[in-house]
Amino acid sequence: MLQANALARLDQHFAHLVDDGRLPGYLVSVSRHGRIAHLTRYGCRDREAGLPVETDTLWRMYSMTKPVTSVGALMLLEEGRLRLDDPVADFLPSFADPQVYVDGSGPDARTRPAAQPILVRHLLTQTAGLTFGFYHAHPVDALYRKAGLESSVPAGADLAETCEAYARLPLQFEPGTQWNYSVATNVLSRVIEVASGQDLDAFLAERIFAPLGMKDAGFCVTDDQEGRLAELYGEDDEGGITPIIGLPLRGRPRCVSGSGGMVATAHDYHRFMELLRLRGELDGTRLLKPETVDLMVSNHLPDNADRRTFGSPVHREPGNAGLGFGLGVSVVVDPEITLSPAGQGAYGWSGVASTTFWIDPANDLTVQFLTQVRPTSSHSIFRELKRLVQEALLD
Repeated sequence: MLQANALARLDQHFAHLVDDGRLPGYLVSVSRHGRIAHLTRYGCRDREAGLPVETDTLWRMYSMTKPVTSVGALMLLEEGRLRLDDPVADFLPSFADPQVYVDGSGPDARTRPAAQPILVRHLLTQTAGLTFGFYHAHPVDALYRKAGLESSVPAGADLAETCEAYARLPLQFEPGTQWNYSVATNVLSRVIEVASGQDLDAFLAERIFAPLGMKDAGFCVTDDQEGRLAELYGEDDEGGITPIIGLPLRGRPRCVSGSGGMVATAHDYHRFMELLRLRGELDGTRLLKPETVDLMVSNHLPDNADRRTFGSPVHREPGNAGLGFGLGVSVVVDPEITLSPAGQGAYGWSGVASTTFWIDPANDLTVQFLTQVRPTSSHSIFRELKRLVQEALLD
């Protein structure tokens, strides 16, 4: 069971953030043994228009898209259309000759041929050597920005053209030797398109969204859905928030991003979480074998390392202590040293607009938190959420 007083403290904490002007509104759901034990919505989906958060509000999921895309790839793995150890170049020939950064910067950067190919498993585990242009932490990041990739997608490019742009740039490191959160899931998205013969959005709609009853999930909103879409906010210099431009979800995007382009309701994502909690089957519909889900949510970093020790320099921070990485999800490998309380083996992921989810198998618990604020720096929302949920658990 869950401690009612602790759940009340959770509600009070986040309501205070709304009342203080630091969040527009939010929805949080906590489920135990497959039943929703606590569901709270508070504040506005559009503060300026005075529109409240509803249970059917649509949210930009951003990087919470990645686990969904990863499940799509694992479905193709079970069908024999790809393997974890397949070279990415088997599907995307432009990745046939990856070059690894050696030293220098800008036009003077020196590279060498990679000693091994980028594999599909490297994309799923974020160990491919790819990066993000917005890190500002490595000379290869700067090369991404120079190539028009600060926001990960070149202006006007589709997914295939975007991946061609990635392939022209050097890797930060030898594939498989470090963990670096990156554009890898966009490359995986294109691999899915080639392996399946379908556009990514059509594949996910047919193979995941429809079978699971995720009726509002997709990569754009219809005219009928538009009024339910939450406004996106960014933090301002005064500690408040202000509306900012979000993903152009009205109309199918030219680049369908399996890395961060999905929009969905809390109900949609709850259905997806339940699929994982139940190890691949929901309401009689099986998408993955139990052993495939077990593989997905196991730590794949060498020697059961965490992201702080195996990560690239930008990730060697306290927040990555005790956290490994599976096939598209973070995995708790040492609860004693994590900054955010969670059970051994708990897994999940977050999005840049302050959305998050996790599944805790040891406690048969699932949690999601949805809002729409892009922070200017890391904040304590997720840590406080996990602490308050953990306090609500009773032995």
